[in-house]
Amino acid sequence: MSRGKRFSCGLLSLMCAVNAPLLCAQAATSKAAAEFNTPAYWYDSGQAALRVAKQNAYVGDRAKNVILFVGDGMGISTVTAARILEGQLQQRDGESNRLAFEKFPYFALSVTASANQQTSDSAPTATALVTGIKANDGAISVNQTLARTESNADVVAAASIKTILEQAEIRGLATGIVTTARVTHATPATNYAHVPDREWEADANLPEGATVKDIALQLLEFSYGNGIEVVMGGGRKQFYAETEADPEYTGRTGMRRDGRNLHQEWLAKYPQSAYVWNKQLFDDVDPKKTQYLLGLFEPSHMRYEADRAQDIAGEPSLAEMTQKAIAMLQQHKKGFYLMVEGGRIDHAHHAGNAYRALTDAIALSDAVKAATAMTDPRDTLIVVTADHSHTFTIAGYPERGNPILGKTRANGELSTDTMGLPYTTLGYANGPGFTGGKNRREFNGKSESAIAATYKGTAARPDLSDVDTASPAYMQEATVPLASETHGGEDVGIYALGPNAHLFRGVQEQHIIYHIMTDALGLNQQNK
Repeated sequence: MSRGKRFSCGLLSLMCAVNAPLLCAQAATSKAAAEFNTPAYWYDSGQAALRVAKQNAYVGDRAKNVILFVGDGMGISTVTAARILEGQLQQRDGESNRLAFEKFPYFALSVTASANQQTSDSAPTATALVTGIKANDGAISVNQTLARTESNADVVAAASIKTILEQAEIRGLATGIVTTARVTHATPATNYAHVPDREWEADANLPEGATVKDIALQLLEFSYGNGIEVVMGGGRKQFYAETEADPEYTGRTGMRRDGRNLHQEWLAKYPQSAYVWNKQLFDDVDPKKTQYLLGLFEPSHMRYEADRAQDIAGEPSLAEMTQKAIAMLQQHKKGFYLMVEGGRIDHAHHAGNAYRALTDAIALSDAVKAATAMTDPRDTLIVVTADHSHTFTIAGYPERGNPILGKTRANGELSTDTMGLPYTTLGYANGPGFTGGKNRREFNGKSESAIAATYKGTAARPDLSDVDTASPAYMQEATVPLASETHGGEDVGIYALGPNAHLFRGVQEQHIIYHIMTDALGLNQQNK
């Protein structure tokens, strides 16, 4: 590198150190684009990609371990925007960047329609991933014959479908669940619980006269194999009695009405077990000396990655939890099954806040990168997918290098609508970001709620000229006003590495993922 080039790079780094990283994204990515954006570069890079593609080798169809990553709500547009944002935050060309799982050699599309929904929720889609069948709205690992209101334990048991986690435990494999949502939330719950209504997370949520057990209790009383070795996420209140004080927040208690403290019962049930609720306790866990780990880091969901540093007691990142889980599960020589969920990508989209959705998607990519570094693709199948998408869009003809969270610019000029007002590249088809005739709102990370923000002008849209749309608080505009943005019904990606990964190709129904994973583990149990 020449002296002049070294000086210009140093100046750029200094500017970005002084200013917020996103303010420097445009300058940095424009510079990066100028250095490679030539006909020769594109041709040579295409030839290099061809050589890499030809090297993708079949590694077999039997796996010792399976890791399923689920980016809740992580549709294709979310992956694309997160890829660009990650690159821009690192002052690189975002469009050329790739998330960790996008580098996997095998890819397919997953059809997410459930047994009774064109656009699905997380319960039946996650059920498809872990049981191999399509289910109804709200269903947690039960078949479509069951009414959502059915609360009789015997009837529910008759309609229950054995999950890949339960089958793995029967076979003597170690198992684990890691999530940034509540561990009793829809996606993680499908691994170990069987109820027709995803809302039945604690006994306080059950209908009167119900004999079926709530989701948290089903986790504690899990009876397959020697029990689930690792469970980490949020959701303390589902495990604490309503008379028991929360250890982190003054004045808060649990929500269980049966008087049971399930986290204490966990410790009594399992040998060499640990219960942790903050970062220090988490860090103190020795994977070689701990056989069972329950981590509940918030009364409800864990913090968004953007807000994690502000947590009172401290929370581990999704990557750190993934590393701890793998380190524990690898102590078991027969192999393991692990589900890791980036659960809050979905929640940020529902709130109309792209910043938190994308930074949580990047956090999931970091977890995938950590898992890939700790495992061998010759014996570990890693599958990364989403349960469903969202109404999240990327549009407006922005020029290459334009900050993905910024206002749309083309040829260096700010793009405007037919009213002469600027607009952002990212938006939603519906949701709380609708502003027509009303005050604009912003997202408050501390309370996780929308608050009023300054509205400039009297048009149907706000004038964003002086609004920092890259701010973590900014809520993207939505076309249709809804209190909560909805899921999207389009296909989502499946990214795979390891044994049986070659079977992911083309457009496949979502429940096929289960069948490929169980085949890789040699479980091959037919569920009906």
